[in-house]
Amino acid sequence: MILKGAEAARYCAKPEPARAGLLIFGADAMRVALKRQEAIAALIGPEGEAEMRLVRMSGSDLRKDAALLPDAIKEVGFFPGPRVAFVEEASDGLVETIGAALKDWKPGDAVIVVTAGGLTGKSTLKGLFEKAPNAVSIGLYDDPPSRDEIEAELKRAGLSRIAPEAMADLTVLARALDPGDFRQTLEKVALYKHGDDTPLTTAEVAAMAPATLEAELDEVLHAAAEGRARDVGMLMRRLEGQGVVPVTICLMALRHFRSLHVAATDPGGVAAGLMKARIFGPRRDQMQRQAQAWGVKPLESVVAQLLETDLTLRSSSRAPGMALVERMLIRIAMTRR
Repeated sequence: MILKGAEAARYCAKPEPARAGLLIFGADAMRVALKRQEAIAALIGPEGEAEMRLVRMSGSDLRKDAALLPDAIKEVGFFPGPRVAFVEEASDGLVETIGAALKDWKPGDAVIVVTAGGLTGKSTLKGLFEKAPNAVSIGLYDDPPSRDEIEAELKRAGLSRIAPEAMADLTVLARALDPGDFRQTLEKVALYKHGDDTPLTTAEVAAMAPATLEAELDEVLHAAAEGRARDVGMLMRRLEGQGVVPVTICLMALRHFRSLHVAATDPGGVAAGLMKARIFGPRRDQMQRQAQAWGVKPLESVVAQLLETDLTLRSSSRAPGMALVERMLIRIAMTRR
């Protein structure tokens, strides 16, 4: 049986112990590992591994000794409770061994959980789990977690009151971060709100979001966009001391002012344009004010200046790059003022 999307998420959260096998595969090893951990924890409980009700084996181990899997399935543990036989990094070469184990499986045996990398449509391992009447196949692709998955994850952590704006920001974060970083962000949010009955706000989401190079550069870009020319030089010294290269600052400035231009020209208004540009949290409110203050034509001029500076930085010019970028940002700030 094949499960996708919300059905797959629900099954991993609560797998059926009466089914013999579960295959989770995908190119993103972190996403596969997180879903596998969730499914195994739901099957054997939080103490299952400590009570030795989980048997792990790699695909390479199973290729060397095909008896490992049937032995693990039939083994009677010292502690009572459901058991799992987990095969990691499986491949099409194990189809016969895993197929025989699924065929011989009886109620009360350990559930077979198998993980694999990105399997093609012609994969025999994928086909085995899709066609087996007592097994489930779940493929994890590049799609970010859905709104329902994010809400379910927060509810499991005891957080049920979420402002609509905060949920929109979390959805944007889910697209921007890799699965492991996003999972850690949700854990931070849940820990921060532990014992707090007030709804989760957009400011709290922004405070819990992981720090990135973009966040480090935001301060100098906001200074330029808001006409604070005096602050630009000091902030540039700080970035230079951190080892940030001029090309990076120029590219991030281009991204910032292009986002302002997109917002200023959006038919639905500045706020709608910033949402499309995936700008969230207090930064969105700040950039909304900037876009409204600049206007379309001045922003087009700024983007042209930034493109010219970027070309100069990438050319054979001997002009000092950091000074070139600093002068350009000060010029933009003076224009805005």
